Amino acid sequence: MPARHVEHVELSGHILDSLLLPKVLDAIVTRGATYAIQEFKVGTTQNDPSYARIEVRADGAAKLDAVLTEILSHGATPVHPADCATAVADRDGAFPDGFYCSTNFRTQVRLGGEWVEVEDQEMDCGIALDPAGRGARCLPMVAVKAGDKIVVGRAGIRVLPEDAAAKKHELFEFMTSAVSSEKPKGVSVREIAAAIRRTRAAGEKVLAVLGPAVVHTGGAALVAGLVRDGFVNVLFAGNALATHDIEQAFYGTSLGVSLEHGLPTDEGHEHHLRTINTIRRHGSIRAAVEAGRLTSGIMYECVTAKVPFVLAGSIRDDGPLPDVVTDSLAAQDAMRRLIPGVGFCLMVATTLHSIAVGNLLPAWVKVACVDISPATVTKLMDRGSTQTVGIVSDAEPFLRELDAALRRPAG
Repeated sequence: MPARHVEHVELSGHILDSLLLPKVLDAIVTRGATYAIQEFKVGTTQNDPSYARIEVRADGAAKLDAVLTEILSHGATPVHPADCATAVADRDGAFPDGFYCSTNFRTQVRLGGEWVEVEDQEMDCGIALDPAGRGARCLPMVAVKAGDKIVVGRAGIRVLPEDAAAKKHELFEFMTSAVSSEKPKGVSVREIAAAIRRTRAAGEKVLAVLGPAVVHTGGAALVAGLVRDGFVNVLFAGNALATHDIEQAFYGTSLGVSLEHGLPTDEGHEHHLRTINTIRRHGSIRAAVEAGRLTSGIMYECVTAKVPFVLAGSIRDDGPLPDVVTDSLAAQDAMRRLIPGVGFCLMVATTLHSIAVGNLLPAWVKVACVDISPATVTKLMDRGSTQTVGIVSDAEPFLRELDAALRRPAG
């Protein structure tokens, strides 16, 4: 029986070298539909966009809708778009059925015949219209309020995927894959240093997402220097990074192990708890700095340089420090408030925080992830943070090289 349900879509941009066109065609076929390419124009230079107009055919409305929903995330849009459809949320904390699920790619919705940019772009959210119906923004599920106008279906939505291949080429020209333990580390570090310099020159912020191995491996003083000298503008971490950083400042240890001698110290197993207790008695990390009790380390430099930080807690935290946000949803919101203006994100030695922050970042924020385990970067990319490139390295050696590269004259 011939397919009776038909839609015409179009793709434009770098649809060949970014593999968007093959992804769209594969999605159509694997979901049981067929296609015919009605128009195809290939750019004649590296900077010229290509264009494809495709007829999608399916033997049922539901199947066609499933195909169109899938290829929308790859940048395919209907040739004759309509305005987006909305439904009113009937309860707090839940979207209406059929809501549109956002990606981390730049997205537009059609309102009154005009394409409008969606603000606060983030994956795995819905899209809410403002009360006047003239603007749109990504909205997390838990933030939905009864009466919100939520975009539903796929009509009137345009996704503009980043040219991921080009972005990675610009950031790390030497890389042919996203992550490997066999890449030249020196070149990798120089490229990250150059990206940080470009971000600062553009007036954008550098976000660091750090795990406790930064302290355990002896890298805390290096990060403190980067914060002090303006190379890090926002910090996301957990209770452990801050606790062991302050423990080092108080006792010269991390988890009771001397960072100078590499050996456990007498009663060192108590140091992290005594550290937390001291800060809790002061009321906050800032209060401990202002009282002259905390005089060095990453957290000290953040306070003195007025670098904002979010410490997101976990169920295994001791204490925790009074600055730790123990409500995970509140921690997400605190991070969201600091992400606007971030142009580059450096993640070092933290799987859970890296994945969490990757879920919050729009696709145009470049990400470098450094971890001793290649699985961290792989997990990031599997969850949609395709703008990520990775370096397999322990924390302190990488940070030492990065510090040196940033302090050499650019050229």
